[in-house]
Amino acid sequence: MQLSRMDDVAGCRLIFPDIAALQRFRSTFHDARFHHERKNDIDKYDYIQHPKATGYRGIHDVYTYDVNSESGRALKGVMVEIQYRTRIQHAWATAVEVIGFITESQPKFEEGDTRYQSAMALASEILARAFEDQVGPFPQNSDSDVVREFLALDQDLGLLNMLRGLNAADTAVSTKRNTILIFDMSGNLDVRTFQDAPEALRTLFELEKEGAYQDIVLVKADTSEEVRFAFKNYFTDASDFIEMVEEGCEKLSGKKIIKRGARKPRRKTSKAEQGKSSGDERPHR
Repeated sequence: MQLSRMDDVAGCRLIFPDIAALQRFRSTFHDARFHHERKNDIDKYDYIQHPKATGYRGIHDVYTYDVNSESGRALKGVMVEIQYRTRIQHAWATAVEVIGFITESQPKFEEGDTRYQSAMALASEILARAFEDQVGPFPQNSDSDVVREFLALDQDLGLLNMLRGLNAADTAVSTKRNTILIFDMSGNLDVRTFQDAPEALRTLFELEKEGAYQDIVLVKADTSEEVRFAFKNYFTDASDFIEMVEEGCEKLSGKKIIKRGARKPRRKTSKAEQGKSSGDERPHR
C-alpha cells in the first residue's frame, strides 16, 4: 500500500468489554477538550452498525494531531487512527491474523482461498448475534442457516481444528515494560525485552534496517498478560475465538457442538519464498 493512499500514519487500538462501554468512552472522547481534530463524520467508519463484507466489526476515528508544545510541533498535522473494538470483535480479528500467518490466504484482505473469507464472515455473524445482539455481514440469513453454512465450511477446511491444534508460543515475556516481538521468515517468534524505551527503540531501528524479518513490533505494556492479550495473533493464540464460536453455534442452533480431533496446520510459504510481503495490521478501511 502506498503511504500517500493511507488516511493515517499512526494508530491506537482500544479494547472494551462490550459495545456499551465502547460507545460511552467514544462519546466522552469526542467531547474531550483538546485541539486534535476528528476528520471523519461520526458514522463514517462505524463497522459495528455497518459490518464490512469480510466480517470485520469495530469503529474507527481519524484525527489530525495538534499540540502547542515545542517538542510536538514537528508532528503537527500527523494523521492518527483510533480503533475501538470489543473483546468479541478483537477475538475475531485475532483469528483472522492467525489465519494469515499460518496459511497462504489473507481473508481480511479478501486474498487467497475464498472459503476462509466466507468462513470468517459467517463466524463474525455468529459472534455478533450470539454475544452482542447485533448482526454481521449476513443480516438476511436465519440463525440456523448461518450456523449450518459455517459448520459446513469448517468441516471442509478443518478451520477450528487447525486453530485448536496450534500451540500458543510459550516464549517468556519478562516484567520489563518494553517488548519487541519479532517474526522471522519461517514464522518463528522471538521476544526481546528492555527496561528502557530508548534502548528498545534503537534496537527496533537496527532490526528494521537489517530487513531480515517478516514482521517486527514494539510493545509497551505493564505486564506480560497485557502483551499477550493485545497481540495474541503473534502468539498464535486463537483460543478465545474458538470458544466463542463454538458457544455461539450452540446458542444459535440449540445443539451441542462436538469437538473433533485437532490436525496439524499447514504453514504458508515464507515471504522470501513468495517474493512478496504479507503485511500485518494494514487498515481495515
